[in-house]
This record gives sequence, structure tokens and C-alpha cells, in this order.
Amino acid sequence: MMIRRLTDGMVLNRSFWLCLLLALVALTADQLIKLWVVGLSGGDPMRIELLPFLNLVMAWNRGVSFGFLHDSALGPWPLLALAVGFSVFLVIWMARAQQVLLRLALALMIGGALGNGIDRVRWEAVADYIDFFIGGWHFWAFNLADAFISVGAALLIADSLFRRES
Repeated sequence: MMIRRLTDGMVLNRSFWLCLLLALVALTADQLIKLWVVGLSGGDPMRIELLPFLNLVMAWNRGVSFGFLHDSALGPWPLLALAVGFSVFLVIWMARAQQVLLRLALALMIGGALGNGIDRVRWEAVADYIDFFIGGWHFWAFNLADAFISVGAALLIADSLFRRES
């Protein structure tokens, strides 16, 4: 009975499968770049100037956003469970969604959440490597998965603000 309720209203059409493929592409791109950066740095801190406002760095985030909960004694498993549970919720939402923009937003968020979740199991931390800065002010280091989650969240907000109900 509970499975039936979960699947009510799902639309597994071409748009759904393409967005699920987008989530897989986002996840794969994130993981390949992280493997390259970790390999380049040996996992040690590094900084390579790319542009006057952008560095390639190697930084480990052992917590969640911006290092929050970095000293948790529970290890990576609770955060991985959270990422997987969140992704399952987003896949169900994506299957029920009718709007392509909403599905794209959810797909990006799924790819990003799973990418950071994999890092937590592989390295017990998330590999961050993008360092934007203006003058002496540096934004927190982040990665492609974080960017996918942020862009997905922005698209989600845009969809909710500008969607016209028919």
C-alpha cells in the first residue's frame, strides 16, 4: 500500500529519463574532476592561480556546508544516508513533476548530493577545489557538486516564482 502511494502521480516519460541521465552526467563529471584534483595534489593542500579571481585549490571539507559539523564522531555514514535519502526524495519528486525546469533543477541537485555523498565514503571528507576571490576576500572553497546543488536550488526557486499554472 505504501509503495502504491509513493508511485501515484509518477510520470516516467522521456523528460524524466533525460533528467535522470543529467543527474548521472553531473555525478560523473563531479567525480572525475575530483579524482583529477586529488591526484594532482596528492590530497595535500595546494593552490594554483588560474585567473585573477580564481584558484584551483585542494581542500578537504569534513563537515557539511561550509565545514559545519566538521568534528562529528559518527564518521561519514550519517551524512551519506542523508544524501541518499534526500536523493531518493528528489527522484520521486522529479517523477511526479510535470515541468521540465523543475525536473532539471532536481536532477542537478541529485547529481550534486550523490557526488558529495560518494566523497564522504571514499575519503571521509568532501574534496573542494574551486576558490573564487575578490581582492583579499575568498569565498569558501567548493566543488562542482556544490555548484550543481546551488544552481538546482536557484532553478527550483525560479520555477516556483515564475511558473504559470494552466
